[in-house]
Amino acid sequence: MHDHTTVDTWATVHAERAALADDLAGLSDEQWRTTSLCTELTVREVLAHLTAGATLSFPRWFAGVLRHRFDFDAQVLMRLREQLGESPADTLARFRAAADRSTTPFGRRGSAVWALAETVAHAEDIRRPLGIHRSYPTDVLTAVAEYYASTDLVVLAKGRIGGLRLVATDTSFTTGEGAAVSGPTIALVMAMIGRAPYCDDLAGDGVAVLRSRC
Repeated sequence: MHDHTTVDTWATVHAERAALADDLAGLSDEQWRTTSLCTELTVREVLAHLTAGATLSFPRWFAGVLRHRFDFDAQVLMRLREQLGESPADTLARFRAAADRSTTPFGRRGSAVWALAETVAHAEDIRRPLGIHRSYPTDVLTAVAEYYASTDLVVLAKGRIGGLRLVATDTSFTTGEGAAVSGPTIALVMAMIGRAPYCDDLAGDGVAVLRSRC
């Protein structure tokens, strides 16, 4: 039997994936080649990475980890290349086909909020360099911010904001104690996971510290 919150979160994941697919439907080949905010990957490669995350079971994920001798970055690159397809249109079609999946490489249990955070973070890695803005639902922003503020799983986030007080100006999200960092929740989220350009959207005595940790 599914937990009601988990079911609702998965529905939100599916909606955010669909919104991203719609945003990317009209991109030119040049735009698909744009460098994302995610370490040297193009926006097309980041989208393929999202598809891989939505379609990869734990056994296949772990098999890839073993194959690459626990080099997680190499495993990620292998899986995203599997989802690139022959063209940007193929990459987008594969992502759309996976949009309603409710699985993650870490299994189903307790993984929905991770999938939501991963979707929003990588969607921003894609959207910002392309100049695409999304007005995320407040509950989505709050859930993702609270998730990253509480964990260093997969990406350093909680550890990056130590000694800082983050205060959102558009939601009720706040966390931590220390020098203040305030601004839009999406900017706090992305700065939390090391995306320095979002520090430009933040204010407060703690911004310089946070930027230095990105």
